[in-house]
Amino acid sequence: MENRSFRKLGRSVGVVGLGAWQLGADWGDVSEADAHATLQAAVDAGVTFIDTADVYGDGRSEQIIGSFIKDRPGLTVFTKMGRRLPQEPANYHLDNFRAWTDRSRANLGVDTLDLVQLHCPPTPVFSSDEVFDALDTLVAEKRIAAYGVSVERVDEALTAIARPGVASVQIILNAFRLKPLERVLPAAAEAGVGIIARVPLASGLLSGRYDEDTTFAADDHRNYNRHGEAFDVGETFSGVDFRVGLEAVRRLRPLVPAGATMAQFALRWIIDQPAVTVVIPGARNAEQARANVAAADLAPLPPESQEMITAVYDELIRPQVHDKW
Repeated sequence: MENRSFRKLGRSVGVVGLGAWQLGADWGDVSEADAHATLQAAVDAGVTFIDTADVYGDGRSEQIIGSFIKDRPGLTVFTKMGRRLPQEPANYHLDNFRAWTDRSRANLGVDTLDLVQLHCPPTPVFSSDEVFDALDTLVAEKRIAAYGVSVERVDEALTAIARPGVASVQIILNAFRLKPLERVLPAAAEAGVGIIARVPLASGLLSGRYDEDTTFAADDHRNYNRHGEAFDVGETFSGVDFRVGLEAVRRLRPLVPAGATMAQFALRWIIDQPAVTVVIPGARNAEQARANVAAADLAPLPPESQEMITAVYDELIRPQVHDKW
């Protein structure tokens, strides 16, 4: 698999990683055995980067990953912190950061976290010198090797990229979220900040496996967060109305290369963005993990695919998402 560099960390990772939200919660039931099988299949296929968070299953995802990586050196694991308390700027201070990272270190079984990300905090947090001074302190104390941010909005990403200590920005980027291409990816490339592309399949919409009759389990966020009832609605189907997303996928499907799936096409489009360091599709089982990695083996998409993605986005998707995030 192609490797790309997190320049500020001095390490490279495979361009397709694994997002481990599914291994914790909010996507229906995933057993611990299935979680381990998913991790093993991903690593066997070439994945070297795993993204998790302390809130995924209230630590379950971190714990499963921690048990998996114990005898597997060479993997890079980024985690996230900040969403286990009410989303108030006052909660983002050094004492909490120490407690949160100590818990993640214990869950993952490591002395120093490879990198910790602020997990989509309130917008004012990105402008707080105190917050970033505290993160620098965590690095000095060797609780973490580096830090980054996960964001909801383009303006949050740009504010973070301007901070010299920020090593990575995690942002929603997919064929239904083109806005980061305009300013975020160029700014990150210039500053040497890694880009982690999350929600790459728009919560499965871009997998092409759903239709108007698809239903989701009660404990699946694609059921209970359709209108932002639990967290930012942009995390569910990238903020796109389900039926509109289905129509967009139908228009894009003819572009899928022979022998590839719709999901692999969608992932390949992200890989084709040179400023992206790693894309982190989730997987609930070994088969999905292997299929995601195979997207890296596809040839780069032709220019007409980009043109059609842009045209479908402008007609169907832009009015729903472009000005919100």
